[in-house]
Amino acid sequence: MKRGKKYLEKIEGLNLVDKHSVEEALKLVRGASYAKFDETLELHVRLGIDPRQSDQQLRGTVVLPSGTGRAKTVAVVAQGDALAAAKDAGADFFGGDDLIERIQGGWFGFDVLITTPDMMAKVSRLGKSLGSKGLMPSPKGGTVTQDVKSAVSEFKAGKVEYRNDKGAIIHLPIGKLSFTDEQLIENLTTVMDVLVKSKPAKTKKGAYLKSVALSSTMGPGVLVDTTKSKWKE
Repeated sequence: MKRGKKYLEKIEGLNLVDKHSVEEALKLVRGASYAKFDETLELHVRLGIDPRQSDQQLRGTVVLPSGTGRAKTVAVVAQGDALAAAKDAGADFFGGDDLIERIQGGWFGFDVLITTPDMMAKVSRLGKSLGSKGLMPSPKGGTVTQDVKSAVSEFKAGKVEYRNDKGAIIHLPIGKLSFTDEQLIENLTTVMDVLVKSKPAKTKKGAYLKSVALSSTMGPGVLVDTTKSKWKE
């Protein structure tokens, strides 16, 4: 991949080969940042799992203590009291069949779609379009629930969904570079604690945390030494 002049200038002299403590990794990520906007700090974790096995796939949610630094647009498909709860909780969009029809027509102006179990049959008809965009509600993702009020509040407050890809890697935003080191480390530690505790029982012997890296939106990946962390497996 061809890299730009600013990128190459920023990484010159940086040690991107060795593993670093979390604090040093953050320093390197900040040092390699050159974008004019507030970049997102991204976490990339390669796991020692077989993603082809359903009992080794990881998917769930975690609430980041300091949030993501980006307000999420939340839409809710519900009816009756649940619809009223969604409105009270601050959902950006809410509705029943009317909202389903709007989505079916090609509208995807939201980051998270929450629905109640009784509406899931109708929402599932949108599986192809929602699934391709990673927006399909699921119980594991905390987006199919009767407690709509709590779900909306949590996603608005910084709840994020994690899910391994086909390469057994989890990619997750954990804050903005404008956050303090303390805020970013707290978010990182919270996520890693959850991933370590979620280790599938049938994972083969060997390293579970194959590699952990941090990067900014536009910057290079910096490897983290898990043996120097509080969340080592």
